[in-house]
Amino acid sequence: MTTTPAPDPETGAAVRAADRAHVFHSWSAQGLIDPLAVAGAEGSYFWDYDGNRYLDFSSQLVNTNIGHQHPKVVAAVQEQAGRLCTFAPGFAVDVRSEAARLIAERTPGDLDKIFFTNGGAEAVEHAVRMARVHTGRPKVLSAYRSYHGATAGAINLTGDPRRWASDTASAGVVHFWGPYLYRSPFHSATEEQERDRALAHLADTIAFEGPETVAAVLLETVVGTAGILVPPPGYLAGVRDLCDRYGVVLILDEVMAGFGRTGRWFAADHFGVVPDLLTFAKGVNSGYVPLGGVAISAKIAATFDQRPYPGGLTYSGHPLACASAVATINAMAEEGIVEHAAAIGERVLGPGLAELAARHPCVGEVRGTGVFWALELVRDRATREPLVPYNATGAAARPMADFAAACRRRGLWPFVNMNRTHVVPPCTVTEAEAKEGLAILDEALRAADAHLT
Repeated sequence: MTTTPAPDPETGAAVRAADRAHVFHSWSAQGLIDPLAVAGAEGSYFWDYDGNRYLDFSSQLVNTNIGHQHPKVVAAVQEQAGRLCTFAPGFAVDVRSEAARLIAERTPGDLDKIFFTNGGAEAVEHAVRMARVHTGRPKVLSAYRSYHGATAGAINLTGDPRRWASDTASAGVVHFWGPYLYRSPFHSATEEQERDRALAHLADTIAFEGPETVAAVLLETVVGTAGILVPPPGYLAGVRDLCDRYGVVLILDEVMAGFGRTGRWFAADHFGVVPDLLTFAKGVNSGYVPLGGVAISAKIAATFDQRPYPGGLTYSGHPLACASAVATINAMAEEGIVEHAAAIGERVLGPGLAELAARHPCVGEVRGTGVFWALELVRDRATREPLVPYNATGAAARPMADFAAACRRRGLWPFVNMNRTHVVPPCTVTEAEAKEGLAILDEALRAADAHLT
């Protein structure tokens, strides 16, 4: 880690002024936000123009799996820019083919064909399109606790409240409840009950929608933004069986969970399940250049052997993005980054977060794997009342705002969503950095404890 540059508040003020004058920010009321002006980043840290340094426990949007400014990836983008900046997707380009090969080597089963997109939402859009064309059916089932992107189709597939403003209720999407034992919609007492009741609910949903109308079931392998929900043993295998029974395509969304985040190359590897389609983005190149894609099974790829696939993107397989993916995947393999993520989760984050839960009555549950964890914060452990109401805004969201502010004051940038803080540092986070972050969380959780019932 290099030394944080000397403060330069004058430049920071100019950057912020230009942002406020011209940049329209996502998911925000523009007059109510005050974006931090960022001066630089490296490894697990970033810093502002006032000389404040932050340990990035958000990995930005849970995508900088390899950390900020990894020198091998930066060099690969620079080299590719000097050789061939861009080329249309209809041509065979060496770096595009190599990126596809490296991804296909790591995807489960026979997911050996790769369709490149510019990000995760587009990957989901195209996976759904492939499933509908392959089956000739219109409907797609997705979970209420999910996030699949903000494009027109993906936002309808999303289950969380960000869907509400754009949901047309006419996109052929049917939502269902996935397993979530801590707040079980099925009144389960054990993981086995939750698994069986969730599968029965999904089977009923398919039956009542008409199996012959259902093209696909879309699931985040491990639910990300909606709670870091690791499915109970046997659940994904049960979903696979249901899909096989009715000729339904199984799509696993690994945009957030893929490329080392859970301590495996893909989260599906934990469960021994092979989907028909798998979407990816974020960690494939840590977001250094926009890139996503769909890994396609042999059966679905064969649908388009003699029939044109009805979709495409100008920047599909962009050379700069593919070069960053090649460098990222190679660096992850050479440096043991996936194995490191698993070890940090097992040795440091998991036990450390359990210790925090023992000390802070505001922590209702700890769950996760690898570098993919969540603390569910509550007002009352007995009743499990959330620290803030579902989709709270304004004054109702103050307890979580107080907690996030306490983190930032101490030099930690948290990932906060509703009544949870997600602990999602880069896969490269060191043991010392992880312990530093846990110590700051320990102090900041006092702000949440202050709001207990």
